[in-house]
Amino acid sequence: MKIQGKTALVTGGASGLGAACVEMIRSGGGRALSIDISEGADFRADVSSAQAVEEIFKKLDGPLHICINCAGIGSSPTRVISKEGPVPLDWFERVIRVNLIGTFNVTRLAAARIAANAPDEGGERGVIINTASIAAFDGQIGQCAYSASKGGIVGLTLPLARDLARHAVRVMTIAPGIFDTPLLAKLPEEARASLGAAVPHPARLGQPSEFAQLARQIIENSMLNGEVIRLDGALRMAPK
Repeated sequence: MKIQGKTALVTGGASGLGAACVEMIRSGGGRALSIDISEGADFRADVSSAQAVEEIFKKLDGPLHICINCAGIGSSPTRVISKEGPVPLDWFERVIRVNLIGTFNVTRLAAARIAANAPDEGGERGVIINTASIAAFDGQIGQCAYSASKGGIVGLTLPLARDLARHAVRVMTIAPGIFDTPLLAKLPEEARASLGAAVPHPARLGQPSEFAQLARQIIENSMLNGEVIRLDGALRMAPK
């Protein structure tokens, strides 16, 4: 699908990976709208809220062709059993709600809007790109909630692609490794350098623009469908 003249909705679009995707769409001649809880987004909303996101879709004018879900949260490393006893359930529930349920919430509404498009010259109506993490495969100790939320996104990919194939809507997932996002920006430079050095090659943090570059390839390559692509410089995370 060509980006020129198309409309994209990007969650988490006010910073990091999402902001890079917004810039990529606009530089390619498309129209990009963002959803985020932070200032600077076109729409302020919690993606896990059915009502809030439904209201946004009511406000969207014109067709929608591309949806890129980058909204998500991390969690502090927490073992299931600590000195205080079992971890509180709301720790797990909050991460699942934002990362997994939030992704599906936006996806279901975007899919319905995209499916209403007339097919383009290649027979496509649109594409949905979700964001997982290598933690879905290499989850570390203390990452149960985060890994489960991202593993759920991985698990959604193929059934969503199969489900939406009859509507000519593709679904792909990117599983990034360690990227230079606002979350990592809070760490000391020494810690950031250490994280980057753990990547086999290139031994550095990934750049949001590299994530957006892959998203662009997914949009433009019609044979990419129903798959998860790791974007991690061959990094495999240790247990802790």
